[in-house]
Amino acid sequence: MKNSKLVWLLSLLLVVALFLAACGGDDKETKDDTTTDTDDKDATTEETEVAADEEQVLNLIMTAEIPTMDSALVTDAVGFDLLNNVNEGLYRLNQENIAVPAISDGEPKVSEDGLVYTFTLRDSNWSDGTPVTANDFEYSWKRAMNPDTASEYGPYMMAGVIKNATAISNGEMEYTELGVKALDEKTLEVSLEKPIPYFLSLMSFGTFLPQSEAFVTTQGENYAKNSESLLYNGPFTLAKWDGTGLSWQLLKNEEYWDKDTVKLTEINYDVIKETATAVNLYTNGEKDRAGLSGEYAMQYAADPELVNELETSVFYFKYNQERNGEKTPLANVNIREAISKAFNKEDLASVVLANGSTAAYSFIPSDFVFDEDGKDFRDVNGDMAVFNVDEAKAAWEKGLSELGVTELSIEILGGDTELSKKMDEYFKSQLEGNLPGLSITLKEVPFNVRLDLDTNQDYDIQVAGWGPDYQDPFTFLSLWETDGGNNQMSFSNPEYDQLLQDINGSLALDIEARWEAMAKAEKLIVDEEFAVGPIYQRGLMFLQKPYVKGIIAHPFGGDYSYKWAYIEGK
Repeated sequence: MKNSKLVWLLSLLLVVALFLAACGGDDKETKDDTTTDTDDKDATTEETEVAADEEQVLNLIMTAEIPTMDSALVTDAVGFDLLNNVNEGLYRLNQENIAVPAISDGEPKVSEDGLVYTFTLRDSNWSDGTPVTANDFEYSWKRAMNPDTASEYGPYMMAGVIKNATAISNGEMEYTELGVKALDEKTLEVSLEKPIPYFLSLMSFGTFLPQSEAFVTTQGENYAKNSESLLYNGPFTLAKWDGTGLSWQLLKNEEYWDKDTVKLTEINYDVIKETATAVNLYTNGEKDRAGLSGEYAMQYAADPELVNELETSVFYFKYNQERNGEKTPLANVNIREAISKAFNKEDLASVVLANGSTAAYSFIPSDFVFDEDGKDFRDVNGDMAVFNVDEAKAAWEKGLSELGVTELSIEILGGDTELSKKMDEYFKSQLEGNLPGLSITLKEVPFNVRLDLDTNQDYDIQVAGWGPDYQDPFTFLSLWETDGGNNQMSFSNPEYDQLLQDINGSLALDIEARWEAMAKAEKLIVDEEFAVGPIYQRGLMFLQKPYVKGIIAHPFGGDYSYKWAYIEGK
């Protein structure tokens, strides 16, 4: 993605900048991956005039329903994408994918030791006209850490980052002791457990969005159940969503502090899971953008309206080692290795997906982060868990012998979209054909059902995907910490846990050593423990109407921003 190298280098230099700034008393140098613009105008981009058409309506397709719009509970791509467009935190990713001040009125002041950030909030309102205050951030973050909220992302994103979050997650302190405090209506103080190189980019992520305490309390159990039971402080508001439906709208938010930048007045969404239907809606002029895969990707490969995007999301087999209180066959490392090596990823990407995705031989995506010499993190370990039938069969036979069986029946949990079903059939064919004695059962369910099954650890193998939450390999590696918030597969390795502690602990200020430790951790889970089996790095191919301008794709957080999008020449 754009400027990913720049973001990485700047974020690694954060701690040095903090100390220099503290000594010099000038907070303008205390920045992570931000600009120095602290004016009341939007600091995300230079102002540009566009000759937009009078009608500013965009018609889009989503491939899954909205599971929730509660920023404390959302865990999925759909929810984070929409939250990114209807709400706004202290920071926002701009058009160059740099995290810059949003509700924060410029850069924060940072203490000499890099542990205390003081943010001053700009004047901004919720969609009901009430002001966004520092208490809205304190309340929202503490609510996400309240055990009664049952947030997955709150503890995951804040533990090891926000002061006391780890102790709160472990049940050793009350959530009210979280290190965030509204000093007054416009001043927010955030205390960290340790210096965090990527902290300011975290502030653009959905879990750190504000919530109005008065509104949430008034709504009670009805909060976030539909578009009417939510407040918005971002470029758009959500409308016509009943909590379960297959369609909804985004409308321009007239209370948004930077509303003059927003050109679109309306975005209409429909959930469409079949590529053929999506293409028909596009060619009929009912939709302005449609995703392609398989035969349709090949059919439209030379179309002038084709748009290609290589994302930083990686999809993988998630091997559940314990289900319903009992160990599964996936608790055996040789069984996991066999499955990881028994299917042809290149054919999957080029023939089955055929949408610009690439085979993945690692857990950290390519073109995501770079070292100070410009070397992609992806190149450190090279290809791992490569397709090799002989090695797969050898590991399979060894695993069966250790389990004392000659055959196994394993379930693969996947999605219910057309593309997901094709992919699952490919896995079944490859794995059963290359591993004698293996019988694969496919369980294909809607996305929200799969999320529930994942949370309850009720699956054998899951086709899962992960998009980064911030621009650092740790956003992928931290998933598999023992008892971690997203480790619903009973993987545990003391060496891996220690590496994670060192990466954001004793090695936090040692760039080279931290880099090497992250590479070692990745190799351990992919090529030694085979805790997960990388499948592909997602690429997307779209048909997009030429009159659609200014849609920004992001490498982490919400997938897209429509703040700068507009219609021209329709």
